[in-house]
Amino acid sequence: MKSIKDHAGSLFSFDIGKYILINLIMTLFLNVYLEMLQRKSPAALLLFIHQRTFMFLFNGLLIFTTLSAVFLLRKKIFAYAMAGGSWLLVGLINGVILSHRKTPFTAVDLTVARSALPVIRAYLSLPQIIACVILMVLMIAGMVCLFLYTREQKRAYDARVGFFWMGLIGLFFLIVLKTGTNKGILARKFDNLMDAYRDYGVAYSFFITAVDTGIDRPMQYSRGAVDRILRHCDQGIQSLKDGEGDQEKRRPNVIFVQLESFFDPGVMKNLKISQDPVPNLHRLQKDYIHGNLNVSVYGAGTINTEFEVITGMNLEDFGSGEYPYRSIIHKRTCDNISYWLEEEGYYRTVIHNNNAAFYDRDKVYANLGFQSFISMENMDISEFNEIGWPKDYVLEDQIMDALETSPEKDLIYTISVQGHGDYPQTPRPEDQEDRIKVTGENMSDNYCNAWTYYANEIYEMDDFIGRLTDRLSSYPEDVILVFYGDHLPGMNIDNKDLEGVNRFQTPYVIWDNYGRSRKEAEKESGDLETWQLASRILGSVKIYKGTLNRYHQTMSDSKKYKKNLRLLEYDMLYGSNFVRRLNGKKDLKPSEIRYGIHDPVITGLSWDEETGDYILEGDYFTDYSRVYGDHIRIRSEKIDRQHIRIPVNSMKKAKELTVIQVSAENEKIHYNESAPWQPDWEVLEESKPAVE
Repeated sequence: MKSIKDHAGSLFSFDIGKYILINLIMTLFLNVYLEMLQRKSPAALLLFIHQRTFMFLFNGLLIFTTLSAVFLLRKKIFAYAMAGGSWLLVGLINGVILSHRKTPFTAVDLTVARSALPVIRAYLSLPQIIACVILMVLMIAGMVCLFLYTREQKRAYDARVGFFWMGLIGLFFLIVLKTGTNKGILARKFDNLMDAYRDYGVAYSFFITAVDTGIDRPMQYSRGAVDRILRHCDQGIQSLKDGEGDQEKRRPNVIFVQLESFFDPGVMKNLKISQDPVPNLHRLQKDYIHGNLNVSVYGAGTINTEFEVITGMNLEDFGSGEYPYRSIIHKRTCDNISYWLEEEGYYRTVIHNNNAAFYDRDKVYANLGFQSFISMENMDISEFNEIGWPKDYVLEDQIMDALETSPEKDLIYTISVQGHGDYPQTPRPEDQEDRIKVTGENMSDNYCNAWTYYANEIYEMDDFIGRLTDRLSSYPEDVILVFYGDHLPGMNIDNKDLEGVNRFQTPYVIWDNYGRSRKEAEKESGDLETWQLASRILGSVKIYKGTLNRYHQTMSDSKKYKKNLRLLEYDMLYGSNFVRRLNGKKDLKPSEIRYGIHDPVITGLSWDEETGDYILEGDYFTDYSRVYGDHIRIRSEKIDRQHIRIPVNSMKKAKELTVIQVSAENEKIHYNESAPWQPDWEVLEESKPAVE
């Protein structure tokens, strides 16, 4: 048995001291590296170290703790490459992301990385994408080689010593973390990620986004607490109904249009804009209910604004930087406006001119109870902007088609994409003259070019809204339409740059075709929380279904309004679901999503007399239509909505032809398909043209 002296000698050996010194040196380097890529200025870095010394040191302690994993492994070089390389990668990705969007890199972003692949060309050029792929391959190959071929620790390795030092350092880190949070020095939750990364440093902020997810169980959570809240809601709803008397109850079609990065650039103090880029917004603001939405995101985070509007839930109650779609809603149902209006007999549709799998929407919408999802895979899109995003004009016909094809009243939730960044900083080619020019005092040409591009994009988005309201004005059924921006564009906007709003406010307008908004415009206009919007609209037409809908409509003046909202959110997503059990209701069930309104249709097969190729005829073909013969993929090319070209040498005489709409992200995912069609090959051969 070893003596105490021998144990002490192994715990405080030369090797241990050497690795502690190496860890300290690497910690200093990595800490400076992370903050430098975040702040992009030596002066800003030094200011952070001077003003927030404790946070700089604590970030170092966090990095040092992760590097201490080296004590547990024999292959020290591999261990350093794994631990240190991870922080190097976090810093590099954060620096790249901050050059394209205005929210930093978080642990949550790792969960949605797959969804970004189909749209990566909007952010990176082809050479940059190739360079990234090569770098990733080299990194993986390098790690494999390090694991296989680097030497193990030469001296006798004692795992107990490694666990002792790892445990000691980890315990010290936890003590400092607990003390710092208890004293308010370290924040447990971030309201604003940009401010958090600036004030608390990259390492700690990234760490918090990894560990802070979901809604913590409220202290007062119980069956009785939920019951009391629901009874107060019931009493409030009864008071509302009693006050209505014999007022007419309308059941209009309800349409949401969430506009990507949409706001009024005219509120920017230092911009000079050659003409109004949002004339329809200003026209409708004069006559209809309007105001600003207090959104939770800036420069990015579309799905979180979408989540708050649809569910009526407050994102502040979730983890820092969390995407509830990815953390919880993709795997369970959630009370929201779709289920509220299901009880009123509404048909529920989502329309988005981007790919269906982006942010797992193809999974999420079933758990939100929507019945139909029309994505770009089911749209014949002919217009794209300069950086590759589909233009929003396509949404006009999709909305009207959805209204006209369902016999029921409709809930249509529409998400646009045209205004998405990254905004080009180079001037347009001479043959593409801009309608709107943006200039500014003491602003670089690149900055003004980005604003010019943005202003011209939202002019077209605003025109889409004008055209849509014009068409809906004569629609024979009642319609209520709300449109709003999901967040401000990522253009380095500070509150001091804005007049009358802040960077977490976007405009909204509530319009209808039966005269109510015009009458109530002045009385009901004003700012709203994003999570209050849907209930405000349903309340205006006396729809009181749904737990959170009823809660917002009756309890907004309560002193415990936000506190009890959080309790209900916890109960529905993470608790015992008392809100349904107390009312004798079963848990909500996911819906079966139908993709698109119309399945592709095959009507015939003919010849191209010039090339001798086959031409498949039909309707509702898109860029994501694929032709199959007897369940085997056939090479083809879409010509237009009614025609697909099939090279003559790729077509075998199949008994049945089918057109399948595939995912833009993964062609193995099939959304909808045509009915099988049987060609008459004998008749077709007789009509074959002679091609030279």
